[in-house]
Amino acid sequence: MIPLCEKSQLFLVLWVFGLALLVDSIWGLPMEDQDYYLQEIINRDHYYSFPDPDDEFSPFTEQPKEEETEPPAETEQPQRFRHAKKELKPKKANKKDKSTLDTPPAKNGNRKGEKNKKGTERTPDGDYERQNAYEESRERRNDPYQWIELDARRLTRFTGVITQGRNSLWLSDWVTSYKVMVSNDSHTWITVKNGSEDMIFVGNEEKEIPVLNELPVPLVARYIRISPRTWYEEGSICMRLEILGCPLPDPNNYYHRRNEMMTTDNLDFKHHNYKEMRQLMKVVNEMCPNITRIYNIGKSHQGLKLYAVEISDNPGEHEVGEPEFRYMAGAHGNEVLGRELLLLLMQFMCQEYLAGNSRIKRLIEDTRIHLLPSINPDGYEKAYEVGSELGGWSLGRWTEDGIDINNNFPDLNTLLWEAEDRWKVQKKVPNHHIPIPDWYLSENATVAVETRAVIAWMEKNPFVLGGNLQGGELVVAYPYDMVRSTWKTQEHTPTPDDHVFRWLAYSYASTHRLMTDAWRRVCHTEDFQKEDGTVNGASWHTVAGSINDFSYLHTNCFELSIYVGCDKYPHESELPEEWENNRESLIVFMEQVHRGIKGIVKDLHGKGIPNAIISVEGVNHDIRTGTDGDYWRLLNPGEYMVTAKAEGYTASTKNCAVGYEMGATRCDFTISKTNLARIKEIMEKFGKQPISLSLRRLRQRVGQRRPQYRLLSAV
Repeated sequence: MIPLCEKSQLFLVLWVFGLALLVDSIWGLPMEDQDYYLQEIINRDHYYSFPDPDDEFSPFTEQPKEEETEPPAETEQPQRFRHAKKELKPKKANKKDKSTLDTPPAKNGNRKGEKNKKGTERTPDGDYERQNAYEESRERRNDPYQWIELDARRLTRFTGVITQGRNSLWLSDWVTSYKVMVSNDSHTWITVKNGSEDMIFVGNEEKEIPVLNELPVPLVARYIRISPRTWYEEGSICMRLEILGCPLPDPNNYYHRRNEMMTTDNLDFKHHNYKEMRQLMKVVNEMCPNITRIYNIGKSHQGLKLYAVEISDNPGEHEVGEPEFRYMAGAHGNEVLGRELLLLLMQFMCQEYLAGNSRIKRLIEDTRIHLLPSINPDGYEKAYEVGSELGGWSLGRWTEDGIDINNNFPDLNTLLWEAEDRWKVQKKVPNHHIPIPDWYLSENATVAVETRAVIAWMEKNPFVLGGNLQGGELVVAYPYDMVRSTWKTQEHTPTPDDHVFRWLAYSYASTHRLMTDAWRRVCHTEDFQKEDGTVNGASWHTVAGSINDFSYLHTNCFELSIYVGCDKYPHESELPEEWENNRESLIVFMEQVHRGIKGIVKDLHGKGIPNAIISVEGVNHDIRTGTDGDYWRLLNPGEYMVTAKAEGYTASTKNCAVGYEMGATRCDFTISKTNLARIKEIMEKFGKQPISLSLRRLRQRVGQRRPQYRLLSAV
C-alpha cells in the first residue's frame, strides 16, 4: 500500500497511468440505476474537456493569494491542485482523536500520492507495479485540508477503500476517520453522503491492521479523493490506502484494450485454501495418473501435511541419468502468488502433456519434477481467512510458532569461511556437502518442524536445480545471501559458481514479461533494472541461514529465490495476468537443469560408485554422485577439466566441453581401485587386517636375532 503522510510544503505528485481495481459482484449496481451520484457525475464536463479558464478555481488559473509566507520555489504546489471551495464542516472528534479545526485552512491542498488496487500502477505499456512513496517536507501540517487523490484515467465504478497506518517501527501514525469525494474533472467534487449529511468513514485504531470501508453504493467517476478528518492524537496524518473498484469498458480506448492481458489456458484461476489445494492435486493426478504422484514430506506445526506433486514419466522412482528439479513456494504464508503459480503449473503441464505438446512432453520425459506449493500452510490459512485486501505484511508470514522459514536453515557459510580464513587448522571443512552442526540437530534448537521436513526432503532426493517462489518484488536473487564481511549489511558476495548463478537468474528474469522491462516502475524503492532483473542476495540484504546458501553448501542443488510479483497476495481477478507474466519463465527455468555436464562414475566392473567427488578446475566447489553413481554439474558453455575421485580409487581427469545448445554434455568416468584399497578388500574378505610394512620389518628383525641368542646359550 502507498502511504499518505502529513507534509506541508513538498507537493509530490504521483501520476497514475491506469488502474487495476477489484470488483465484487455483490457491490455492483446496474448501470441503468440513475442514482444521485451518477447523475451528478454525468452532468459534469467530460474528463477530456478543458474547464472554463474564467472559473475562480480553474486548475489553469491562479488562486487568490493569502497572506502567509511563500514557500521556496522548488517546493511550490502545481497550480492544478487546489482544495475545494466548500469549507469543511467540523466533526466531533473522539477522545483519542486530534481536533480537526485547530489549524487554519491550508493555502493549497496537498496531493500526497496516488494509489490503485494493491499498490500497483500501470505504466504506459500497461504493466502493473507497486509504488511506495513517502512525502518529506520541512514542516508538518495536520489539518482537515490534507488529501490524497487518484486519477483512474477512465470512468471507474469505485466500491470501497482500505486503509492502514504508517509502515514504521518507530512512529505511530494513522487516520481514525476520513471523507471520500469523487470527481469527473479533478475540479468539482461530490462528497459521499449518508442521507443528507457527508459520510464520515471510520478509519484505523492502530497502524497495521487493514480496515475496509465499502461505499454505500458504487460511484462512477474518474477521480477519487480521500480527506482525513481525525487522526491518532499522539501521531500525525499518515495513511496507506487501497482503492477498490472496476474500470468501465471503453471501446474507443485502444490504449487500454491493447494492454489488457488475456489467457487462453483453461486453468482454475482462484485462491485455494488447504482443502481446495489438496482436492486440486487429486484432480490433476486423476487426469494424468501416468505422469503424476502426490506425496507429503512431513507435517506443519498444526499438523497439516506438506503435500508435493511429482511430475515424471516414471513417477515414484529415480531414473539413472535423469536430473531432478524442484519448485517450492509459501515459506512466507502470506506470499500466496507463488503457491497459486505452482498449482497452475501442475494443471498446465498435465493438460499440455495430454494435448501432445512436444516441449512439455520432452521436459517431463527427461526430468523428474517436484512441486511443493505450500511450505507454510499454517501461515497461509491465516492470510486466507482475511483475503487479499485485508491481509497485512506480517499476518501469516511466520509459522505457527513464530519462525521465518526462509532464514531458518543452518548457517554453513560461517563454517566454510572461518575454515578458509584459518587454513592452517587441523580440522578441515569441505567446499561442498558441509555437514549440519550438532547444535542445530538438537531438540532445543529453534528450528521449525517445516524446516526440518524440507531439509530431509532435500537430502533424500538428488536435486540439481531449484527455485523458491516468493512475493513482494520482481527480481531473481541468487546466492550467496549472506555477506562475508561481518561489519556490513550489504555487500556483493559471489559463490564460486557466480557465472552459472547469474545465467540461471537471467534465464528467468529475461523471459518474464515485466522483470527486465525498462519502462516499468519499481515495486518499492529498489531498482533492479541495472542488473537485468537479477540481484546477488547479499548485495540486497544479508540473510544468515537462507535456503539458497544451505542448498548450495549442503547438497548438489543450485537454489535461487524468485520474486514473482510486486503484490504478495493479488486478487483472484489478477491471477490470469500473473500466470501469463510467469508461465514462460517457469518453463524456461526448469529447462536449465539440462545445462552443463552429466554422467556416471563407474568402477572396472561397470558398477556405479556413490559419493564420488566431481571437481571442475578453477571452480572451488565440488559436487558428489548419487547412490547409482550418476551426477549432474551445472556449467555455462565452455571447456572444462573435470576430475572424478572417490575414496579407495585412483582419480581420473578428462576434458569436457559444454555447448550452447540445450542438453547436458555426457562425461562418464571409469576409475580403478588403488593397490592399498585392493589389499584391504582381500584381507577383509578373509577376516584379516592388512599388516603395515613397518610392523612387518620389526618382526623380521626380532626373528633373526632369536636363533643367535639360543646358539650362544648352548655354547
